[in-house]
Amino acid sequence: MDGDRLVPPGERWRVLVTGATGRVGFPIARALAKDHQVFGLARCRREGDEARLRAAGVEPIVADIGTFDMALLPSGLTHVFHAAARIGRSAEADWARSFEVNAQASGRLVAASLGVQGFVFCSTGSAYAYQGQRPLREDDLPGVHLGVYSLSKIAAEAVVRFAALEHSVPVTIIRIFSTYGPLGGAPADRLRRILAGKEVVLHPDAPNHYNPIYEDDYVRLGIRALTVSTVPPLTVNWAGSETVSAEEYCGYLAGLVGTEVRIRYDPGAPWPLWPDVTFMHEVLGRTELSWQEGMRRLVEHAGP
Repeated sequence: MDGDRLVPPGERWRVLVTGATGRVGFPIARALAKDHQVFGLARCRREGDEARLRAAGVEPIVADIGTFDMALLPSGLTHVFHAAARIGRSAEADWARSFEVNAQASGRLVAASLGVQGFVFCSTGSAYAYQGQRPLREDDLPGVHLGVYSLSKIAAEAVVRFAALEHSVPVTIIRIFSTYGPLGGAPADRLRRILAGKEVVLHPDAPNHYNPIYEDDYVRLGIRALTVSTVPPLTVNWAGSETVSAEEYCGYLAGLVGTEVRIRYDPGAPWPLWPDVTFMHEVLGRTELSWQEGMRRLVEHAGP
């Protein structure tokens, strides 16, 4: 999967991808590097991270986006895909640092990206307030789904919007929902629990609807998002075109591996993130892989 057809023939981009070793950043950087010059900014904390970027044709910039001197950005960038963020337990452990990295550094990066044709900022579906049994629209209220991380991304969207308007930088804000593939994601986490014979814990407001998006599709729509950036920023949900409940896809995964799934409902579990993808279809297009095919590929990658 490379997204080549999304770029005009013969056009060569000079792209910065931040968070370039992550689940979203790495596949997009790798795909773009097939025909474009790509710089991958990442901390490269794991052994082999820098070599993996180079092997994919990506030029590493080993740095922390929170402390990086924006004056050292490569010159002549045409596009920026900003996926770097503090997430999970690290976000909760130091809320001030999380706001500095996720919000303030994002604004500085936008301000330093004068002249780019497109800038994608990776936000999150966990920045919405829960709306019960209906999909979340781009104009729905913000809310706290995952503590400090959600709060910092809500702040980041505001900072990015301000910086984009202040410096006339065209931006697409993508609110990411349930990405998965060989590099992991919520379906992969649940598959591991199924294989280990552990319960899958879900929110009691069943069914738990999601629109999971497999790597092939999120690479394609991520590259597309670089081509539709606007001033003021365009904000769009970023997810699979098909809705499926976690209950259904976990049952399907269990069937593929020849076992059963045990589901436990817990009021303390995160509520389901169910996006309305109507606007996404208008500006980015539809995903191509069915959720069933994505889950089959996930199982194949997991091995015996």
